[in-house]
Amino acid sequence: MPRRTSAPTRAVPPRHLGTAAVLVAALLGAASCAVGPEPGAPARAVAATSPTTGSPTPGSAASTGTPAAPPVVPARVPETLTFSAKTLDGTTFSAARLAGRPVVLWFWAPWCATCASQAWTVAEIAPKYRDTVPIIGVAGLGGQQAMKEFVTEFDLGGTPQLDDRKGTLWRRFEVVEQSTFLIIDRDGRVVHQGFLDGESLTERVAALAR
Repeated sequence: MPRRTSAPTRAVPPRHLGTAAVLVAALLGAASCAVGPEPGAPARAVAATSPTTGSPTPGSAASTGTPAAPPVVPARVPETLTFSAKTLDGTTFSAARLAGRPVVLWFWAPWCATCASQAWTVAEIAPKYRDTVPIIGVAGLGGQQAMKEFVTEFDLGGTPQLDDRKGTLWRRFEVVEQSTFLIIDRDGRVVHQGFLDGESLTERVAALAR
């Protein structure tokens, strides 16, 4: 039987080996490029930029890190609130700071029985509406000591009580009797001047606060 011989192995030319090595290296490089960032790698934040310079706009939320607040527009002071006075405890009071809100001026006298009956209602509701519908007492037609005693007796110390013994504000608003409630709306217009019982006063103030 004739002897079998295996086919001779063909040697790969050196230039083909070099080409294969380059191919393997290229494949490995492509695989490494397809891998994403390592877990936990910090993401880069993008700030708001100026459309012209590409940098954060000065004063913007991106440059300061805080939301931009709307501009504060001061309230116009109406003629009805352009007055100042002293309170019964000697503090200077400026009505201009009440601009933009409804205001109730209560003209009372320390010896007035009607004023005394209304004082309980004022003492009850004034603190509740202090920031929305301020109620300001305007004491007149009496002595300072009697006025202070009235405030203490009816627990009115939590609301401003103006000392108008000279009648300056009474004349300004043409008040001729006590007890008188004068209501000024948000625009500074007088919308009521006269008597109000406790229930009516409470209803009017609650409506103004809405």
